Amino acid sequence: MPAPIPAEELRGAVEPVRAWLAGEADQPPRSVVGAAVKTTARWLAQQVPGRSVEVRIPPHVAVQCVDGPRHTRGTPPNVIETDAATWLRLTTGQLTWAHALADGAVTASGNRADLSPYLPLRPLSR
Repeated sequence: MPAPIPAEELRGAVEPVRAWLAGEADQPPRSVVGAAVKTTARWLAQQVPGRSVEVRIPPHVAVQCVDGPRHTRGTPPNVIETDAATWLRLTTGQLTWAHALADGAVTASGNRADLSPYLPLRPLSR
């Protein structure tokens, strides 16, 4: 089990991508975006532990979270998938869950595939 991510580390991983997310700067290097995506997804899994929902942000990371029935093989019944920019906008509060779903920026299947109670990540919302 990985070590818990402190809030300072979470904020530090996201700070280098904020200007890009706001449309004020060019996209940072893939490694910077990837670090922000991985850290935020792992923070979510740390704050909302469980194995009933799989959150996928390809090609960077997939995590399981949300308490409930867990799957053991194959595609899980509750899957959320999105791109890095959308994920980071959701985690920082620049985009709401409802808007991301309505715009098709997020796909969510299964009756537990709703992250709206957990987003934005509280240490990141401004």
